[in-house]
Order: sequence, then C-alpha cells, then structure tokens
Amino acid sequence: MPSSPLLPPDARLGRLYFAAQAIAGAAWWIGVAMSDTVRELTLGQLDPVLVAAFDIPLFVIVSVLVAVGVRTAVWVVVPWTAVVTAGMALYATMTGLAGWGVLLMIAATVGSAAAGLLVWLGRLPTEWILFGPFAFRLAPPSSTAAHIIRTTAQIVVFWGLFLAAIPAIIAVLEHRWNLHLPLPTAVRWGGLILLVAASALGIWAANAMSTRGEGTPLPSATARRLVIAGPYLFVRNPMALAGIAQGVAVGLMASSWLVVVYALCGSLVWNWIIRPLEEADLTERFGAPYLAYVHAVRCWMPQLRPFRAEVNIR
Repeated sequence: MPSSPLLPPDARLGRLYFAAQAIAGAAWWIGVAMSDTVRELTLGQLDPVLVAAFDIPLFVIVSVLVAVGVRTAVWVVVPWTAVVTAGMALYATMTGLAGWGVLLMIAATVGSAAAGLLVWLGRLPTEWILFGPFAFRLAPPSSTAAHIIRTTAQIVVFWGLFLAAIPAIIAVLEHRWNLHLPLPTAVRWGGLILLVAASALGIWAANAMSTRGEGTPLPSATARRLVIAGPYLFVRNPMALAGIAQGVAVGLMASSWLVVVYALCGSLVWNWIIRPLEEADLTERFGAPYLAYVHAVRCWMPQLRPFRAEVNIR
C-alpha cells in the first residue's frame, strides 16, 4: 500500500486497516468456496454466488480502493458493511442460521466505521460523544441529600439498562443465533460473587462522589470538587472498574460468553475514548492537585496502601 508522508499517521492507520480488511474478506470468500462448514456457519442457506456478486465488489474491492488512497470509497464500503450486518442479523434472528457470520460482520462494521473516520478526518472525533447526559456540566449547588437521590436514580437507570436490558437482549440473540456455549455451574456462582463485590464497590464510589464531591457520577451533573476519598484512595476509576466487573459477572451468571465480550469491549471504549476526555476535563478544572493524584494512583489496578491526600495534595 503506498504511503504519503503528507497523510497524518491516523489516516495511514485507517488505510492499513482497509488493506487488512480486503485481505480478510478475500480469504473468507475463498473459505466459503472451499468449505461447506465455513459457508454454513457464516452464510447459512443464503446463495453464496448471489451474495458474492454484491459483496466482493462493494466490500473487498472497495476496501482495496480505500487502502490505495481513494478516500471517497469510504462512503461506499462503510454503509455497505452496515447494511450487510443488519441484513445478516435479521436473517440469523429469523432462521437461527449464520450466527458466526453476523459476529464477523459486526466486527467489520465497527472496524470500517472507525477506520473510515481515520481516513476521512485523520482522527477519531471522540468529542462527539459529549452530548446530552454525557456532556460535562457541573452539578448545580444542592444539598448532600439531593445529590444522593440523583445518584441513586442514575444507578437504577444505568444499571438497569447496561447490566440488565442490554445483556438480556444479547443473551437471547446468542441462543437464537446458535452461538451459546454453556458454562459450568461453579463459574456461574463465581459470577454472582463477583457481581455482589463489584456492586458494593460501585455503590461505595457513588456515595463518595455524591457526599464528598457535591455531584453525581454522571458527566452532566459531575462533581464540583475533586474526590479523593473512599475507593478513590486506592484506584482512580472505581466506578468504571466496578461497571466492567459487573458486566463480566452478569455474563458469567447468564452463561453468556457474548455478554462477557460486551463488557470487555465496554472497558476498551471507556479506556480509549471516555477516559481521555474525562481526564482532560479534570485536569482543566483541578490542575496540579489532580495531576499529583494521577501520578500517585493507578487507573485500573488498585493499590494496597491508600493515597495520602492530606499529605500529597494541597
């Protein structure tokens, strides 16, 4: 793939992705042609000749065009990948066939969309997620009781959505798409223990945020004060750590490996997209005290000794 020094590094990375995607797509179609197993697992009873007539030019060849520098081809391959994914998901849900094909296409859609942004904009515009309840706004001055009530409401809504509703849908689709792999009973009990521990951590962190920070965990009503208390003395992001662990625990309890993957993907999104934005906001608002805290306390791995805020931060 030719490379231009005038292109930003992220744009070159996007083009490299589309080169890899073209190779993977071609390899998959070769597998479909040579193996009945590959065809049945990924296409079900769909006519491979008919599907190939559209997919090879619009997915494989157009990916090659993006890789060699035809930027406008992004507007063909990304929508096509999304349309195929939606169609495959509908087909698999109706028939119970081609579940592995759906998973591959979901991965391709996410990858194509991200790489397309890199090629077109030269970067990932992560700031686009800062809208509505995810936009950074200070919590209005209020009593501690009011902050606790708001925090409790947020926990009910977000835990209900991300730890109950979405995992339930994923688990149902995992069964319907014939992707289910049952887990041992001991693993499911381990998930329950993990869920209780992670939920306790999340509640502890939320309480510290609402009582010490004069705010809530939600960015749209974020804490007015720098919180270095409770679990924040041991790890910088106990709420995120608790949320990821809760998601994994729900997956284990439901015997759903796809829910576990969903939770782990959430950790990647949080670490690479949300965390940098949050840390930039905290640095802007709290400056040196926050930077000293970042230097002393790890992001993900809790430390045994609590951070001495009264000694290290003035």
